[in-house]
Amino acid sequence: MTDSRQVRISIVTPSFNQGAFLEEALLSVKNQSYPATEHIVIDGGSADGSVEILKHYSSQPGWGHLRWVSEPDRGQGDALNKGFRMATGDIIGWLNSDDRYRNDCFKAIVREFHRFPQVDILYGDYTYINEEGRVWRIRREIEFSRFILLYLHMLYIPTTSSFFRRQIFDDGNWIDPKYHSAMDYDFILRLFSKGYTFQHISEILADFRLHPRSKTVAHPEIGLREHSEISAIHSPILRRVRYKVFRKFVLTGLRVAARTLRYSLKLLHGYYFEQFRPSVLRHVNPLEDKPNG
Repeated sequence: MTDSRQVRISIVTPSFNQGAFLEEALLSVKNQSYPATEHIVIDGGSADGSVEILKHYSSQPGWGHLRWVSEPDRGQGDALNKGFRMATGDIIGWLNSDDRYRNDCFKAIVREFHRFPQVDILYGDYTYINEEGRVWRIRREIEFSRFILLYLHMLYIPTTSSFFRRQIFDDGNWIDPKYHSAMDYDFILRLFSKGYTFQHISEILADFRLHPRSKTVAHPEIGLREHSEISAIHSPILRRVRYKVFRKFVLTGLRVAARTLRYSLKLLHGYYFEQFRPSVLRHVNPLEDKPNG
């Protein structure tokens, strides 16, 4: 990646019956105005109008970057792997169909990968948006921490604002489709365990949507259970604890420590004082600024 004009970005979007939000995701990629882009949507056979949305936009002038398939699959992880295998970009992003990118996200990512040529994964900051697309909180993140990654109760590296060098997938790293909610946590931990490097950038790159039908809101217990299982697999401390009941006790203590450390670091940087900053919390909706066609 010696010339930013030659850097190609591939965005993979798994989708199933997310027609209410899919158009925003498509437009957030289109509105980047970054020419070397492809957007791959893997639809799981939706019956809610999603396919009609994809047909409409892919037939319009200026939408040659959009590629899509609609067919039954084995879930989100399977859909992501299909998309990653189809991707041709130097940089690959993962955008769920109910989330969206902020303007100039791609330019920032290309610039930062040039700035950090040794880094394999870049992750930035993001916002929470509600079902209607209104931004209601800023989420600033911390620099990479192995301890916090292993033991925090949640994945603090948001896939919505994460981008991966193509080499990661050329090396044969894929999503494990057996996980329903925490496949991203498993993926990130496996990348870390293999020696890939992470870098945080202090820019707001994306909007993460919380709504009643999202996995995060609808079934938090599934995500937490899978997260605990994955943490136990990768943790050198937990692997040494023989009995399950003791392992749970130790994990609880480690999570308290990880959460305290993360909160302390965010407080030290003043992140909690800017999470409702008006200049970022304005209503940013790509549907209000559709490109011609």
